[in-house]
Parts: sequence; structure tokens; C-alpha cells
Amino acid sequence: MFKLNKKLLISISAAAALSLGLTACMDSATPTDTKNVTKASIDGGVMYPVVNGKTGPYQVNEKAHSGAIKFGRTPTKAEYEEWDSDVMADGTGLPEGEGSVEEGEEVYEAKCVMCHGDFGSGGGGYPSLSKGNAYELHETLTNQRIKPDTDGPVRVFGTYWPQASTLWWYIKDAMPHPMTDSLTDDEVYALVAYILNINEMEIDGQEVDDEYVLNREKFLKIKMPNRDGFEPKIDGPNGPENVRKYFSNPDNFGAQKVKPSERCMTNCQEKTAKVVYIKGAGISDFHPPLSEVRDLPKEKASGFNAAKAYEANCAMCHSADGMGAPVIGDKAAWAAVLTKGKDKVYSNGINGINGMPPKGGSSLSNTDFKSVVDYIVNKSK
Repeated sequence: MFKLNKKLLISISAAAALSLGLTACMDSATPTDTKNVTKASIDGGVMYPVVNGKTGPYQVNEKAHSGAIKFGRTPTKAEYEEWDSDVMADGTGLPEGEGSVEEGEEVYEAKCVMCHGDFGSGGGGYPSLSKGNAYELHETLTNQRIKPDTDGPVRVFGTYWPQASTLWWYIKDAMPHPMTDSLTDDEVYALVAYILNINEMEIDGQEVDDEYVLNREKFLKIKMPNRDGFEPKIDGPNGPENVRKYFSNPDNFGAQKVKPSERCMTNCQEKTAKVVYIKGAGISDFHPPLSEVRDLPKEKASGFNAAKAYEANCAMCHSADGMGAPVIGDKAAWAAVLTKGKDKVYSNGINGINGMPPKGGSSLSNTDFKSVVDYIVNKSK
């Protein structure tokens, strides 16, 4: 897997060739020349070779498939190893290291809580990492929320993710936002240990309590509750062939059996399907009823509290060094920001800049948002 956050702008010839080759992948519609059909594609469609400038009934650029078009160069071994940093479920790519739950909590409080909330509860538009005991909440994944006020499935790391390796890899490569790839391997182990702890999970029969120390050997013994909760099975070297075989059998996903030259387009699922769609018109009896009013709310001229608005919408990023945003009270940082002029600061905040969404993701009016900016600036003089 190649990471795109590196500064090296290199076109990988092999990847380009692969992407161009995918133009030969089509759905299961009958081709004009059936003798040239190759084996089914991984999603159940059909792949056709390029013959006489065409793949099935479609014209293609033969130069792209012959290798006549070339861009970039082959990466060096060192470049490839730098990009190829994925961690697989079998432990491939997982480095040595260790970290405790207590250490993970310290890192979390310093670099994660401002987005993911206390104890991973979520907040500010960022996902929850835990909702309680993962083993108990795993049972909710069979819930279908087709009626108002019924409980739906709880999808968080502990309940839903089939492999813990994805968590380790994602934290290492993409967190914390926007200072990605800044954590040490030991810090990542500590954060994973803490997230296992708040999900009330066990490793090899041992509870991941506050004193638990996670290392590579223990990590490889993690068994996620939803490890076997997905179809089709994609693990292992035969994963792609297993997926191809799964989708080649309509009984697995309830597709109506039609003639080879036809495709079912509506009401195509058999009642005997192993994987089913939620039926019905969805939720309509909302309490309170959904409003169809499309008018923008009128701006209130008085009664606005900039300090409270800051705490509710901005403090998660502007009160902590780990977020990369200028911290309230930091005179030097805000002096540098204000060199652009107050109007530019207003505009950047309202429209969003770098990792900050428009108005910090809030629903504040432009007038009220400017008042919050003034509040921060005045506190930083």
C-alpha cells in the first residue's frame, strides 16, 4: 500500500499500468464477442481482453495497454519501503514496541481527546472510539433500525472492526490530525492499549486493565468480536479468488436468476438471500416531525455570548497544542496570524483553512463567528 502524504511526487509505472488495465473490466452484460470472455472480475462482472482495439463492445486506447505510454520511473527500494508501511492482520509490517494503557491515556489526553472526546465518546463531528463493552455491544450489529425510536447497531472499533491491525496502522499513518505520522511506535502501542481498555476487551483471556502493557507478541493474539462478521471472506492469499467465487453464485446475495443476456435491475433479491437489504420505506414517523422549512434562521442582534460559543465550538482545537491550530492566549502565534489583516482572518475562518472546516464546523452566523474571532484575538493580546 502506498502512502500519498510523502513529499516525493513520483509516478509509479506499475500502478499506472494497473489502473489503465482496469479499463478492460466490465459488468456482466453479454459481450459482442463471447469467445473472448475471460474469467469473472472480483465483483462478479466479466473481464474482456483487448482484441482489435476493443474490449467487449468498447473501443480502447491500445497504446495504453501496450506500454507505449510511459510516465515517471520505477521507485527505488528505499522509496518503496518508505511507502509500503501497511500492517496486515497476520502481523506483517507490525514493528516491535510496547506501551501501557496508562501511557496511552496520557497520549490520548494530549493529542486525541479534543476530537474524539472523553473516553473515546466522540464529539465535534469526529467518530466515537468506544460506547462500552465491545462484546456486549457486538450483539447490536444485527439490529435494523426500521422503526422510530428503536436501537440501531453500535458500530465502533471494538464492536465492528474485524482486525485490530487496521487500528494500529491508521493511528500510525493518519493520526493525530493534522500532525500525521508524528507518533512513535511505542506511543501507537500505548494508544491501541488504551482504546482496547475503554472498549473493555481481553487479550488471550486477560483483561486489558489500567496496568496492561501491550507489545507485538500480545497484539497478535487480539481476537476482535466481529472477526467473522463480514461476507465474503477476504483474508489470506486466496482472498480475491474467494470473493470472485462468492459473487459468481447469485444464491449468496439473492440475485434473481435471469437469462445470460439480461440483467435484473429492480426487485432483484430473492427471499432466501444470505445477505439482505432492509425492506420498507424507511422511517417516516419522526418525533418531532421533520421540518420542511428551508429559510435561514434570522440572526439575533443581542444575547450572543462569544465566550460560550468559543467553548462549544472552538476550544477543542484552539486550546490544545496538539491540534496545530494557534492556541488562545499565545500572543506570538496570533500576532503572526493577524499580519494578514483581520478581514483575512475572518474570511479564512468562515470559509475554512487547512485542517479547519468552515466556521470550525459550527452553525454560527457570520456575525456571531466574527464575534468569536474577536474574543479569541482579545484573549491573545
